[in-house]
Amino acid sequence: MKRSVNLFFVPVIISFILLSCNNSNKKPVADDTKNKASGAKVTVPVFNEDSAYNYVKIQTGFGPRVTNTEAHGKCAVWLEQKMKSYTKDVTIQKAKVRAYNGTSLNMKNIIASFNPGAPGRIMLCSHWDSRPYADWDEDKSKNRTPIDGANDGASGVGVLMEIARIISMNKINIGLDIIFFDAEDYGEPQDDNKKYNEENWGLGSQYWAKNPHVPNYTAHYGILLDMVGVENANFTKEGFSMEYAPDVMNKVWDAATRIGYSGNFSNTQTNPITDDHYYVNKIIGIPTIDIIHYDSQTSSGFYKYWHTTKDNLENIDKRSLKAVGQTLLTVIYEESGMLSQK
Repeated sequence: MKRSVNLFFVPVIISFILLSCNNSNKKPVADDTKNKASGAKVTVPVFNEDSAYNYVKIQTGFGPRVTNTEAHGKCAVWLEQKMKSYTKDVTIQKAKVRAYNGTSLNMKNIIASFNPGAPGRIMLCSHWDSRPYADWDEDKSKNRTPIDGANDGASGVGVLMEIARIISMNKINIGLDIIFFDAEDYGEPQDDNKKYNEENWGLGSQYWAKNPHVPNYTAHYGILLDMVGVENANFTKEGFSMEYAPDVMNKVWDAATRIGYSGNFSNTQTNPITDDHYYVNKIIGIPTIDIIHYDSQTSSGFYKYWHTTKDNLENIDKRSLKAVGQTLLTVIYEESGMLSQK
């Protein structure tokens, strides 16, 4: 899912835009990184892109993770067990939500928490389901074929799972919640004659924002990952992120630049996108940004295999996973370092 909203950049509205690793027991080698904001020197673990890639591979190995399917159920069990190996505080939020076509979806949001009692918290999220329709595939005969969602879904989850693994071995002084949203990508296909409704998308994030896993839940800010595994990923300053959480966006982009990933994190501001972060901002009021690939050469604004049968493991690039994962680790451990200096 995603829809690009015509606010200030594009002259027309774009339709319907949008087993553990072999080394999983090895503690990442750490680097020292200076936190410019606080003056504190912090140790930032090294993100393992091979491990993150393997998490993407395992997810796609179940088959399309369309809500209500057998593959979806098996992947949910694996995600829960894997995250429980990194923290004892894992919540499975089950609910029935209604799809655009009236289908009742048995949704599962998966939430893993670190330091649940800490008042200062960061929320990281991605969606783990995959699209039931390859409705942007050039081969029209495949337009109702479920997709693997290697980039659109699994890449963000893979990065966050690797972050969870690293944090389980390299403790932090702040609270962190990792949320895998379900039923994000079950919106109407682009050739559906019914009028587009943005609330048909992001069903898991809408549900969580209205019914958080902890009463009165709050976090200082949130970061959403969506489609972060494409080769030569280009992450721009997405419109809703800049509207609701410009300070968070600038914090993350500054960290990326300082550690050498300015080539992936562009300062160009682009159209707002109705993604999971939109509902988190709008409903629960946690300032949340979206790290999402933008491609000016495609009609969708996303990478060329978005919502097609070619969104598979072959098109996942480890270097992009590394750029995002190392940037997030830098942000997390610098925040933790600042707290320890107080």
